[in-house]
Amino acid sequence: MSENPTFILAGNGPYDNRGCEAIVRGTVKILRHYYKDPSFFCISHFKNQEQFERQSREEFDPAIIHRKTNRRQSKYDPNWLLRLPLRSVYPELYKNWMYKEMIPHIENSNSVLSIGGDNYSLDYGIPRSFTYLDDVVLERKKPLIIWGASVGPFKKIPEYENFMKSHLQNITGIFARESATIEYLNKIGITDNVYKVADPAFLMDATEPPSDKQIEIEENSIGINLSSLMARYVSNGNLEVWINKASIILEEIAKKTDNKIYLIPHVTTPSSNDYLFLKEVKERMKTSEEKIILLPPIYNASETKWIISKMRLFAGARTHSTIAALSSYVPTLSFAYSIKAKGINKDVFGHEDYCLNPEKLTPETVVEKIESMLEKEKEIRSELKAAIPKIKDEALLAGETLMKIID
Repeated sequence: MSENPTFILAGNGPYDNRGCEAIVRGTVKILRHYYKDPSFFCISHFKNQEQFERQSREEFDPAIIHRKTNRRQSKYDPNWLLRLPLRSVYPELYKNWMYKEMIPHIENSNSVLSIGGDNYSLDYGIPRSFTYLDDVVLERKKPLIIWGASVGPFKKIPEYENFMKSHLQNITGIFARESATIEYLNKIGITDNVYKVADPAFLMDATEPPSDKQIEIEENSIGINLSSLMARYVSNGNLEVWINKASIILEEIAKKTDNKIYLIPHVTTPSSNDYLFLKEVKERMKTSEEKIILLPPIYNASETKWIISKMRLFAGARTHSTIAALSSYVPTLSFAYSIKAKGINKDVFGHEDYCLNPEKLTPETVVEKIESMLEKEKEIRSELKAAIPKIKDEALLAGETLMKIID
């Protein structure tokens, strides 16, 4: 067992996205299983300085040190005009400027893990900052692993798909978290450096909130996570239409079931805030206040997982909110807008019956699916209790595969 290695965990988002935190917690757990007293240098993308400082201050694991990438934060940044030509005319300089806080640590690190779940996709635009990350590491002859991720598809932009095919062939290892990614990579001819694992977040422990944040969860409750991001897929980007539709869906669930409903935010970043979205949705509902509970955005990833674990059923849009539920053996309906949800469901259940595509997101369809799953609750829990230990083993196996590649 290697002693005191340093791992760079790069490219992640802030802990305000509980999925990003869950990936870090799970990854740290995996690496501690295989390496003695590892330390972790996390270089992540933050929206602003205050967010970075708060995360650094509140980090409870002493082995984790946080740093931030350099990015233009807003149009009020006095240097933003200088950075635009730097990015477009001098991409090599821009790459090194973006990751300058990481570069001094690369040489003495065991390897660099590019973490973040779905960074290498078109879900959030062209993933330029992540291919830059790869270049910076590989140019310095250090192993670069795309860690526990979904990759692609890129077929909407054929020229970019050709670029990514060439780029991904140079990566030391692509640790794919679900089978849909492996199938896609196989289709575009990338096989030699691909390894099947599971999302590290499956291994994150659930933690009961401390006394100052304690919450009573009523038995047999339903947990729901919805996000403003879904407007892109449900209503062609029209947020107002999606808010109204979401309120009608929740009203229908409340009307047709006897269960208390907890609205559970999972991402509360400035640009995408589930809490503010769910608050707006709740305000438009006619259902009684007692039946619909909106959780405040005060819980970290493991505390949120503990809350989700108490639900009778969970329905979620954010991938890592559904991973929190699935790994706690809670029957889970995934609102699937990309390959990642379908791939994860296929790996867990062997089918996609518990996924709903955006075009099927109607009040009638959602309620029908929830009622059906509540009727089959015991059967689904049994399926999960059989499947999840194997998924967790796959997640843990990533550490062993890493050792074989690096050593």
